[in-house]
Amino acid sequence: MTDLLTTPAERADDGRPAVPTFSVISGQQVQQALKGRESELVALVEATYRLHGAGESVNPPSYFLRFPDRPSSRIIALPASVGGSVAVDGLKWISSFPDNVRSGLPRASAVLILNDPRTGYPFACLESSIISATRTAASAALAADRLSRGRTRPTRVGFFGTGLIARYIHTFLAGTGWEFDAIGVHDLSADSAEGFRGYLRQSGAAGQVTVHDSAEDLIRASDLVVFATVAGTPHVTDPAWFGHNPLVLHVSLRDLAPEVLLDAANYVDDVDHCLKADTSPHLVEQLTGDRGFLNGTLYDVLLGRAAPPTDRPVIFSPFGLGVLDLAVGKYVYDEVSRAGSLRLIDDFFHDLRRYG
Repeated sequence: MTDLLTTPAERADDGRPAVPTFSVISGQQVQQALKGRESELVALVEATYRLHGAGESVNPPSYFLRFPDRPSSRIIALPASVGGSVAVDGLKWISSFPDNVRSGLPRASAVLILNDPRTGYPFACLESSIISATRTAASAALAADRLSRGRTRPTRVGFFGTGLIARYIHTFLAGTGWEFDAIGVHDLSADSAEGFRGYLRQSGAAGQVTVHDSAEDLIRASDLVVFATVAGTPHVTDPAWFGHNPLVLHVSLRDLAPEVLLDAANYVDDVDHCLKADTSPHLVEQLTGDRGFLNGTLYDVLLGRAAPPTDRPVIFSPFGLGVLDLAVGKYVYDEVSRAGSLRLIDDFFHDLRRYG
């Protein structure tokens, strides 16, 4: 993990705050800063979860901007603040427009604003679809490792949904030492499934790659199942498909019916965040009237306060915390700054004198 660099609100020689600077960091720069550092980033995400669990963060509810004329689309604001060695405030503003895929554009796009915790001034704007995918994948890889301890380590992985997030999760699993005898793929789009199989071949993934025609076949053939879809309501309803007790990374949050979760051990990243907005865990709470179906958080697992069982499916449903975006974004900013590659926007802040 990188050490904390000073943010741009340095003080001048006379002790007064210097004029704040503002930089823009492109997606190419973000990717260069993160590429090949999967183990380091998983460690960063774990450290951030520990800060959050210890109360050294502020992570208010996300705000969903929805559109009556475009019900499948949304833009989400994730404000957050994280302390410790990260020490940054900020906001992720991420859109999900599924219809983009038809025209060849990625579904999601995002920016991340970093604010100096001493002055409140924003000091950087980063392209954040890569940061968002990275923190999601690092969180999934961390959960896969921690929730499989004490169980037979999975050797057959299945990806339900084959977009950017699935690709990043596979990259992070491979980059942190996971090896699979078999890789299963399923997507409602045959072209997307074949495209993901092509990516796996190009990445040098070991093990047999199989495109499954049905969700049931994929799940039954996998002991690690990754859900990375754009589903808005549950579409996997039969607990019997999980009778072999797989580990499930329920990243897209709305794939599984309440019956599936009630038949499993359930872990989340943050209880209050995850049980809202009609996620699958939220639907279980509405159905049962309580949260007793939850076995703990990933923080509980990290501290050894919760041990996943071996005789039931284990499901991890992460809402995705803004503090993770900030930690990864600050990491990127520090790396780009170290390389001397910050693109400063001259005179971004103007009229800084109180009385003109």
